[in-house]
Amino acid sequence: MSSKIVALVMPKWGLSMKEGTLTEWHVNEGDTIEVGQIIMDVETDKIASEVEAPDPGLFRRKVAQEGDVYSVQALLGVLAPEEVSESEIDDYVATFVQPDTNDEDAQEQASAYAFTDTAIGKIRYTYLNQDAEGTPFMLIHGFGGDLDNWLFNIDALSNVAPVIALDLPAHGQSVIPNFALTLADLTQTVVDLLDRLNVPKAHWVGHSMGGFICSEIARQHPEKVQSLTMIASAGLGKTINGDYIQGFIDANNRRELKPVLQLLFADSSLVTRSLVDDVLKYKRLDGVNTALAYLANELFPSHIQQHAASLSLPLPTLVIWGDKDAVIPASDANTLPDAECHVLENAGHMVQMEKANEVNTIILAHSANQ
Repeated sequence: MSSKIVALVMPKWGLSMKEGTLTEWHVNEGDTIEVGQIIMDVETDKIASEVEAPDPGLFRRKVAQEGDVYSVQALLGVLAPEEVSESEIDDYVATFVQPDTNDEDAQEQASAYAFTDTAIGKIRYTYLNQDAEGTPFMLIHGFGGDLDNWLFNIDALSNVAPVIALDLPAHGQSVIPNFALTLADLTQTVVDLLDRLNVPKAHWVGHSMGGFICSEIARQHPEKVQSLTMIASAGLGKTINGDYIQGFIDANNRRELKPVLQLLFADSSLVTRSLVDDVLKYKRLDGVNTALAYLANELFPSHIQQHAASLSLPLPTLVIWGDKDAVIPASDANTLPDAECHVLENAGHMVQMEKANEVNTIILAHSANQ
């Protein structure tokens, strides 16, 4: 069988993904494909996303059909040069052995998520590729989010260095305090986690509210920061979409929540029913709405950003934004005069999900130089 044949398989995004639906092909048999080209759309139980080609080549065979569900690593298509015969491709498809990842996935998930006590209470975190060399990436999500906001980033970053991500207090599966959370509480919780893990320094990557938390850590504990990446970050301006903040807090059913979540994406179709259901399940936990309301009142009183990040951080800083951000304006990206800045086209507030491959490439290039 020709070694020139390359398989296109169902990708694996995050630790919990088992299968995905191929919703649309964006290439046809006979097309020449380049690395990074959008080749298909896939929908999981978390979110829908575009899939970029990991390898270049001539697209010879569609194996998978639109609308069908396929498990992770299932064969979806075949790349091969013209000299490879159709019969060779037939044989390849017929004899393709899909890797059995069930046992590996179960062990990975069991070991990936952990809980630790902080001054506020138990928080959930993941610490991937701990034995890898290099400074870890520390990923901090935004208001109302959780560590799954890094679904499309964790694997790419953990290929080169350890990755730590957590659910902030009152978020995800972490404790929901019965008192008014402050920005100082969130910042100290993150610092405590790093100390408990005996990690002296990290590449800090924060999204939205998480970006401001990372900037606070850089200001208060510069010895713990190798580099700083602020993605669609709070703290770089005054404007914020109050309808989004209040709408997220108030929404109690799918009809109310879906249009709020659609504000996070340039492509509103990425907000699937499963994504809405997952967020709604979190919103219905006892104490969540109260905790979020307390936090929003401190951070965004009268729908204005109350806190400002330091504009003179003495460390390598990267700013990434989506040009169609409907929550925090992309014009804030130019606030830090000495930062490396990237504004990505056709992306919203969740730019790290909508343009994951570009964001991952930018972060890895930035961190490699620090």
